Amino acid sequence: MDIREIQNLIKFVAKSGATEVKLEMDDFKITIKTTDGASTPEITYLQQAPMAMPQAQAAPVAQAAAPAAPAAAPAVDDNAKYITIKSPIIGTFYRKPSPDKPAFVEVGSSISKGDVLCVIEAMKLFNEIESEHSGKIVKILVDDMSPVEFDQPLFLVDPS
Repeated sequence: MDIREIQNLIKFVAKSGATEVKLEMDDFKITIKTTDGASTPEITYLQQAPMAMPQAQAAPVAQAAAPAAPAAAPAVDDNAKYITIKSPIIGTFYRKPSPDKPAFVEVGSSISKGDVLCVIEAMKLFNEIESEHSGKIVKILVDDMSPVEFDQPLFLVDPS
């Protein structure tokens, strides 16, 4: 990776709204942290974490905490039977090959290994993301034209 590619990566991270990105290759590691106004969209992601805090504050009341735990457990078990397809790169997630064409997949679509599920734009390159599994799309976890990070879940697939 040369200096021009690193500079383009820094610009891309600044535009994407991510506050920190780590990239590890065989011979080097890069960590990019942003602290300026570009981190404003990240607040949306951080607001999801405090949602667990009100449950923790309710923990002193034993009656309220006990029913909450069994209710959360089935939701985790339901998703455990699905395969999560994650983003292999950072970039902008697109469900369609172009604005005037239909989406690659919808909820309920049957997919085979090698089918294109979406496109992720990174540094002006459009990367087709192919399925490594066969099954049925159960849930699409990312909105169209949204920034995604490395290893961020994109789809839930039912392998049966």
